[in-house]
Amino acid sequence: MLKKLIVILGPTAVGKSELAIKLAKKFNGEIVSADSRQIYKGMDIGTGKIAPDTPNSLTHAFTHQEVPHYCIDVVSPVKIFTVIQYTKLALAAIRKIFKKRKIPILCGGTGFYIKAIIDGLTIPKVEPDWKLRAKLEPKPAEELFNKLKKLDPNRAKTIENQNKRRLVRALEIIIKTKKPIPLVSKKPFPYPFLILGIKLSEQETEKRIEKRVKKMVNLGLEKEVANLVATHGWVPAFQTIGYQEWKEYFTPLNSKHLTGFSGKIDKDKVKDLIALHTRQLVKRQMAWFKHDKRIKWIKKQPEAAKLVRNFLKPC
Repeated sequence: MLKKLIVILGPTAVGKSELAIKLAKKFNGEIVSADSRQIYKGMDIGTGKIAPDTPNSLTHAFTHQEVPHYCIDVVSPVKIFTVIQYTKLALAAIRKIFKKRKIPILCGGTGFYIKAIIDGLTIPKVEPDWKLRAKLEPKPAEELFNKLKKLDPNRAKTIENQNKRRLVRALEIIIKTKKPIPLVSKKPFPYPFLILGIKLSEQETEKRIEKRVKKMVNLGLEKEVANLVATHGWVPAFQTIGYQEWKEYFTPLNSKHLTGFSGKIDKDKVKDLIALHTRQLVKRQMAWFKHDKRIKWIKKQPEAAKLVRNFLKPC
């Protein structure tokens, strides 16, 4: 069997998961997630994670039982998970899929994860500088992000601008190495790959974002966030779109529990903030992807099926 990899990428809310599942069912494939938030256990609705056994409308009514997924539900939200850890996990999943004589489909919107797999890029090890972290961590996320944009505009395009943990780590690497985050090419992916990107009009993307946010709330996002925070507190992993926007909605009883509602913002404001932050993320994601000339951009699913069929033909 020829070993080939299909990559499906694009910004949030354009239908990557739906396309990946349909292609997997059509071409005997299994899916490897390239989403830096779906790796966390319990962060399900807000990340659009496919259900393990019970279908829901956000994940297009498919489950793991129909199409196996890898690199999701890996660690607790309290754990730090790096691109190096992701690369090892994803490559192991791809090898496993090859052994099953199936087609691996790498799908997600985290461009840094995807590049780490197909180009063999990783960040060189930089030991933690606790004194530097102590100076950076109290600063607002906006200030950290603006500092990162000045020091390394390329890395700023791929990072969540409210994720203080990742912002601090990125700045730590830059400050310690005294240059933009260096990417070391270890070993590019050794087999042929096809990169498909979904690119919709601004109007269509906007509609999809609004629909996505509404569905997430209807599926119980508020309860999911409340349960996660009650268990873990407001850990850095929750500085994620779909989760961070609820912080002022709840009234904190103490560092780990919530009770009632704060009255600072209502649910409609939360939804507006999620939609706004998603639109901002989409722009950053497209800024990252647009420089890769290997991506074959599509607008409709039949285009993807045709490209995949031609790609999988024996040479």
